[in-house]
Amino acid sequence: MPSTVSRGGPSRRRWVGVAALATGLFAGAAHATMIDIHITGVEDDRGHVRVELCTKQTFLTGACPYSATAPATAGETVVEVQAPPGEYAIQAYHDDTDSGHIHQNFLGIPKERIGFSNDAPLRLHGPRWDDAVIEVGTGLQSVTLRLRHLIGK
Repeated sequence: MPSTVSRGGPSRRRWVGVAALATGLFAGAAHATMIDIHITGVEDDRGHVRVELCTKQTFLTGACPYSATAPATAGETVVEVQAPPGEYAIQAYHDDTDSGHIHQNFLGIPKERIGFSNDAPLRLHGPRWDDAVIEVGTGLQSVTLRLRHLIGK
């Protein structure tokens, strides 16, 4: 009976699998898109402008997978965010106190100026996903949104 020589037993196959998984993870990171988000309606230079790219499941929550900040510049502030291609909605606000969260009045209405991609209409419970969703492709992308008060200041 001829003998067979097995090359690469279970241990070798496991390392090959780990290497393939790592290669796939790094390849996915290499395909991230840089998004320049131009935010208008910034009232002054205090604090930072905070931006989040949200999936449909995380939109209007604090759990969006991609976020970035930039020092506020009166008029317009540009914030750069990296994310893989896909569908996202952008939510942003001017954190002029650098508290890291949105202050609300007794009715739960944000005191800071807020904005959403596509300048989606602000409703009682925020904009609808369908109004704010954008498609992020590959390569550099630029988006402009406007900050505004939900109710007059």
